[in-house]
Order: sequence, then structure tokens, then C-alpha cells
Amino acid sequence: MHVASIGTGPRAILFLHGFPELWYTWRHQLLSLSSLGYRCIAPDLRGYGDTDCPAPAAQYTSLHIVGDLVGLLDGLGIQRVFLVGHDWGAIIAWHFCLFRPDRVKALVNTSVPFTPRHPKASLIAGMRAVFGDDFYMCRFQEVGEAEADFGAVETGKLLAKILTSRNPDPPCLPKHVGFRGIPDLPALPSWLTQQDIDYFASKFDRTGFTGALNYYRAIDLYVNPPPLYFFPSSYASF
Repeated sequence: MHVASIGTGPRAILFLHGFPELWYTWRHQLLSLSSLGYRCIAPDLRGYGDTDCPAPAAQYTSLHIVGDLVGLLDGLGIQRVFLVGHDWGAIIAWHFCLFRPDRVKALVNTSVPFTPRHPKASLIAGMRAVFGDDFYMCRFQEVGEAEADFGAVETGKLLAKILTSRNPDPPCLPKHVGFRGIPDLPALPSWLTQQDIDYFASKFDRTGFTGALNYYRAIDLYVNPPPLYFFPSSYASF
């Protein structure tokens, strides 16, 4: 596991990134909070960056990822942390708190709220019923399909499109359009530099996106589906 860490204070913060990101997502927070006396830790999660990338999607459940993180804390000699998550990192953080509340002082999560798991419902089936096969989570299920779509776009341009998207509509991309059909940005926003894009791209150019996509492919093994009222009545039969 590759880990970025700064600070030596007794209070530790563990940062968990989302898709398609890296430890680098937290670069500003690492510097800012370490200057206030916190020990700040931001790993590349399993399948990302310089951390190991197992091939089977079944090795990307929350049990695996939380297990990685508990092992990390054990290795660093840290008993309890402030936990901060974003996107997929937020989902992992919710499960971390459920599995090992003894290791968490407090939680700060962004972009993904907690919802109770429905034991008889498939999140992907529900998303497919509501949004169709072109919904991005559904498109990500077939091994190799999303990888080929991503590979048709220069990695830096692809990441810039994803990281700066502000379209509030559900992200649905027909196969004949794909990510290559999303218009290029006229310019990067002020909070994202070309240097940032180049760093992200250098890592995904080396590893590819399969590890990151495997989180979506394992999603029905553990992720909390949204409440039933989000879906049509037929969802309850899945």
C-alpha cells in the first residue's frame, strides 16, 4: 500500500479518496491540517496508484478495503483516527465505522450519504430499472467495456472531464457516444491545474482503470442500496 503521510501530532486523520482519484486528492488538506498539529495520512486505496491491484473484482468488497485500512493503522501504531471520506472513500468510511467503531474518533464524509442496506435488493438492478443500461454504474459492470471506452480518450483529458463535471443529471452514456463523446473543456477551473491532471494521468496510464472500476463491479456484494422510495415499486421484487 502506498501512503502519503505528513505530521507527527498525537491526533491522526485518515483520508479516503474516491473515483477516479488518488491520495493526491487530499494534497491541500494534508498540508493545512498537518500545520495545525495533526498527523495526516492519505493512502492510495486498493487498485489505485502505487498500491497493489488484485485482478478479481470479488477482492474489492468493503471487508477487503476496510481490512486494508485497519492493517495500515496497525502498521503505523495508531489506535483511533478522525476519518474523512469522499465519493467511494465515503462509502468505505461508512463501512469502516460499522465494522470497527473502536478505531474511529469521528467521521467527516462528503458526497455519499449513509443508507441502510436492503438484504434482498440489488443496487445495480435498481439503477438499471430506473436509468437504463446506459447509466454509468451499469456500463461499468462488463469487464473490459469501460476500459476500452476510457482507452479511446487521452487519459489526462478523460480525467479532466470526470473531475470537473457539474451536470446534475444522472450520468448516462450510450455505448456509441461513451466518454469520448463528452466535449473537451475549454479551460481547466482555477482549483485544478495541468500539473494536477498530469500527476493523476501518470498513475492511471501505468495501472489502467480496472482496479478502480472493480469497486463498481463488486458493489452488489456489500454496498448500501438507496432506500426503496428512490426506485419504482418493481424494485422490491429484485
